Amino acid sequence: MSKKAIATKEAPEAIGIYSQAIAARNTVYLSGQIPLVPETMQLVSDDFSEQAHQVFRNLRAVCQAAGGDLNDIVKLNAYLTNLADFAKFNEVMEQYFTQPYPARAAVGVSALPRGAQVEAEAVMVLSV
Repeated sequence: MSKKAIATKEAPEAIGIYSQAIAARNTVYLSGQIPLVPETMQLVSDDFSEQAHQVFRNLRAVCQAAGGDLNDIVKLNAYLTNLADFAKFNEVMEQYFTQPYPARAAVGVSALPRGAQVEAEAVMVLSV
């Protein structure tokens, strides 16, 4: 099996030894995105909803670089530093996806890189 790294300047560059995404056949594994603005590599703001929007903009950019879009995502994992923000996360997510929504997990964590309040990773399947 061959794998191909996916990279775009429209999403934050990797801040470690990983790829923004890896394509293996028609499946694309998207690394976690935190709410960094690609041009500045700084958090978009301290507001949770704005951070969630930036996470989805970053994921969308990587999806598009791989030849897909957010609605090609079949599995999404979300990490929140405060599960009290779960309803806000759902409200933001609903603006980026149409039904059928991807399968999803939402997990409360004690901390995320750069002090982010939310991170999301995904698996996308492209049409062949």
